[in-house]
Amino acid sequence: MIRLEWTAPAVTDLENIQDYLARDSPEYADSVMERLILSVERLKSFPQSGRAVPEASDLKVWELMVSTYRIIYRMRKGKAQILAVVHGARNVGGIRPKPWDAA
Repeated sequence: MIRLEWTAPAVTDLENIQDYLARDSPEYADSVMERLILSVERLKSFPQSGRAVPEASDLKVWELMVSTYRIIYRMRKGKAQILAVVHGARNVGGIRPKPWDAA
């Protein structure tokens, strides 16, 4: 079993997503947050359940697709480092700095 490490930008992403969704429906926002967090928790047992991030040249950078969101994480020795949570329609290649470069 591996450890999970949430980076500050990933936590901020979650907070922003929840705030945005809660404007229309706090219940829906809570439901989405629960799905995102539970998906990350599953990485403890199944760290390679995602796929390599196509925009990243680092083969240790993976992502999970959950609903319409991409959870981007980096595999490190004994841990999965959660780098970002972004909407699937967002151009991750256009983010500066890229989530995998900043952590």
